[in-house]
Amino acid sequence: MYDFLNDYNQTMHPDLLKDFIDITHKKLSGYGLDYYCEQAKDNIKKTLKSPYADIHFMHGGTITNLTVISHILRPYQAVISTESGHINVHEAGAIEATGHKVLTVKTEDGKLTPELIKPILKHHSDEHMVQPKLIYISNTTELGTIYSKQELKKLYQFCQNNHLYLYLDGARLAMALASKDNDITFPDLAKYTDVFYIGGTKVGAFAGEALVFNNLSINQGFRFSMKQKGAILAKSWIVGVQMNTLMQNNLYIKLGKQSNDMADKLKTLFENAGLTFKAKPQTNQLFVNFPNKVAKKILDYYSVDNLGQTDNKHICLRFCTSWATQDAEIDNFAKQMKKWIK
Repeated sequence: MYDFLNDYNQTMHPDLLKDFIDITHKKLSGYGLDYYCEQAKDNIKKTLKSPYADIHFMHGGTITNLTVISHILRPYQAVISTESGHINVHEAGAIEATGHKVLTVKTEDGKLTPELIKPILKHHSDEHMVQPKLIYISNTTELGTIYSKQELKKLYQFCQNNHLYLYLDGARLAMALASKDNDITFPDLAKYTDVFYIGGTKVGAFAGEALVFNNLSINQGFRFSMKQKGAILAKSWIVGVQMNTLMQNNLYIKLGKQSNDMADKLKTLFENAGLTFKAKPQTNQLFVNFPNKVAKKILDYYSVDNLGQTDNKHICLRFCTSWATQDAEIDNFAKQMKKWIK
């Protein structure tokens, strides 16, 4: 059985593993104050063309989201997300557990727009309700779609005009930036968000994300929030070493492109079979509507995410490729699926 369930099912990219081995006998400072973390921060700042960015290394996406959001918001404030947003459906109420409400918006493509946010702001108009203060988006979205530069810029300007902060979850940022449809650059992220993170876990890292504050009015005392939430690693260099490697020689984008290229092969296969998609395929996540019998065959032989019935005759399955997916794995699946489709 081959696993198309997620993009973090292989341990780590060989280049990152080699760098771990190279530092085996070195003694390093703790808590993100070591040489490798500093070097990684410098490389990220150069990539962003943002010398004043404030960067912190975290071990995973959920701890990053809950630490950032709870740090920025006052006790009576809330965060706005799509219904499909990771903080709403995949984090066991982590944000609510910090005392903050997640206000949700239904979208077809997983993206937020000013037009979708306006009704929430209008509805939450006084002190008898929570105050919306932070906008949470992810790129890629939970449906594998991406934001254009114009969409991101428009959303950021809307936030500024309405005294809101914009936070971008970059768990799959490599796939977003490597997408054929993408026109956003690293410097654009520094320019059009208040805070975002560069995800490593889903692109070949053993674990780790690099959090970047662009708005230096909201990061004061952030290390205290990190410590309180258990987000400061004694061995933070575990993340720093990996991020340093990912930010060199365009490796981060190359690994995102490999994930997307493998998904693109699957997309062509599904299109040729006359299948439809729940959302526009743009990155390494494909949400495909299969006839019931075919879907059940796939679920017997492959590890994929079953999202349930689309209608009486179809089941939606999510296929997720990774930096480690190989052509042969796609080809073997294609042979099986063609038999089942017939």
